[in-house]
Amino acid sequence: MEFTAGGRLEVRITPSDVGKRVSVRRLADAGSDAGKFTDTVGVLTSWDNGVLLITRRTGESVRIPESSLVAGKVVPPAPARRRGLPAASFEDLARTSARAWLPVESERLGEWTLRAAGGFTRRANSVLPLGDPGIPMDDALGRVRAWYAERDLPAYVQTATGAEGTQEALCADLEQRGWEREVTAELRVGGLAPVADLDADVSRVRLGRSVDEAWLRRYQRFDVPGGAPGGVPGPHVLQVLSSGPSVWFATVHGESEVPAAIGRCVVDGRWAGFMAVEVDPAHRRQGLASAVMAALARQALEEGASAAWLQVESDNDGAREMYEGMGFAVHHLYHHFRYSRSS
Repeated sequence: MEFTAGGRLEVRITPSDVGKRVSVRRLADAGSDAGKFTDTVGVLTSWDNGVLLITRRTGESVRIPESSLVAGKVVPPAPARRRGLPAASFEDLARTSARAWLPVESERLGEWTLRAAGGFTRRANSVLPLGDPGIPMDDALGRVRAWYAERDLPAYVQTATGAEGTQEALCADLEQRGWEREVTAELRVGGLAPVADLDADVSRVRLGRSVDEAWLRRYQRFDVPGGAPGGVPGPHVLQVLSSGPSVWFATVHGESEVPAAIGRCVVDGRWAGFMAVEVDPAHRRQGLASAVMAALARQALEEGASAAWLQVESDNDGAREMYEGMGFAVHHLYHHFRYSRSS
């Protein structure tokens, strides 16, 4: 990281650079003369009253007193993606992934979409804010809180960071208004053909168009307001799981009524989205996840898809390592912010 100009440290950013990606160096302790520095890279989301607010790729906001700055500069856009990865904008992927996990009900607020599905998954029970809500931010967020309160649901807003056109400024606005980031996940992209070509035994994988009881026995993620007592999924759970342009379910049957592995894929034009890939802990490291992915990818190729995406929580190291090995690279991060400040 180079800040020097003619051998000198310089602060080459001003409040007019709000909205740009910057790199700054500051004293680790503004009141110390020890000369220890801390570097921060992210989007400059505000510069008010002598304090800079920088939102990092992770969605974390950092407040930096102007008086502690020793250097700063605007940095160029992120380098081009590795060769062979599918190109896509953040908004393209946000809309594509949303179509793979449709809510039971939705309502427009300007260019925002309010989504609800009885509490089954944050993705189907959060605002997708792709643009301007059409009213002042405080009024928009008030409408959001009221809409979810009417449905006895917590208010969530889904945001993204780390790519061209993502929502670092919105993340900062939400934090300033009492919203807390609960979950961060990666949206990864890759070529579909390499997944289909995985060296995996797909003979045990059964594909179907509808979700059945056996598949649900392995899934078991509806133990939330979306699930009925006794672990039985409500109708809205089945509606969400079955939603999407072209949906496929994969099952690998084991020795019991509970499958050894499952997966779900939604084909949408050139994109194939993978989700709900789960393997019984007793059957892990036997190639079942690869087999499920390969079988679904081959089906998606037959339908004309060529690119793949998936989502994985940032703290799921095992899954992240597996998908990295399949050629999936991080495109951007997305976050769910929940309103937490008492009114």
